Amino acid sequence: MTAGFASRLQSAFTQYGHLCVGVDPHPFLLDLWGLDDSPRGMFEMSMRVLEACSEHVGIIKPQVAFFERHGSAGFKVLEDVIARARDAEILVIADAKRGDIGSTMEAYAATWLGIGSSLESDAVTVSPYLGVDSLAGTFDMAEANGKGVFVLAATSNSEAASLQRGRALSGRTLAADVLNDVSTRSLAMKDAGGFGVVLGATLRLEEFDVDTSSAYPLPVLAPGFGAQGAAVKDAQRLFGALSQNLIVAQTRSILEAGRDGVAEAVRREAAETANALG
Repeated sequence: MTAGFASRLQSAFTQYGHLCVGVDPHPFLLDLWGLDDSPRGMFEMSMRVLEACSEHVGIIKPQVAFFERHGSAGFKVLEDVIARARDAEILVIADAKRGDIGSTMEAYAATWLGIGSSLESDAVTVSPYLGVDSLAGTFDMAEANGKGVFVLAATSNSEAASLQRGRALSGRTLAADVLNDVSTRSLAMKDAGGFGVVLGATLRLEEFDVDTSSAYPLPVLAPGFGAQGAAVKDAQRLFGALSQNLIVAQTRSILEAGRDGVAEAVRREAAETANALG
């Protein structure tokens, strides 16, 4: 039987470290690379990024939105990216941020976490703000299929602060409530640690009542390093005990190196992340 997501993630940490490279064929990046904003341009960028990651990085995070804006042709490129990465034993976290209720959420889960789906990934990002319990079917499918789920808890965008720092019925902030709920679910899994949260690296986590001295039994996907302002060398200070299962997500700081510089940028950031987190 294939190992669960938590075990595969730990293997990736051990073999390659904690860096996760974003695959975001944003129009301005495609232009920087001298590529057309087209499915062909997205394919070339994505394949070059995968080639650069091979044997240096164990995790990638395609931003789904940049592919789906090109319709069926864009989805075909995304299918190829996911399949080739997984064939190379690179973990794929689909950054889809889906969030809904009932059968609709179950359909989203089947798309990204279903065995044999054309978009089958190793994990997916989801939004909990229709209630964490609305994601129950997603958690169940993920556990059954050995997949991961990353739940938005505290994000770096300024618009989210008033919501995520608001108080839940528990008395905790909503962000801390999400973290506590997902942590409990993650600990109860057969392969404990397969459910995680998203915490922005540019935040003062104490303002969200996130206790960085506690070693929660879950991985943390942390965007915000590099171009967005957080320094990888500060990862342990920023995340404390959470840094032991930290996924350092970087995109622009790598992709802005262009087609000729992306391989060196991947190696540089992988080395810096290894120095910071071991």
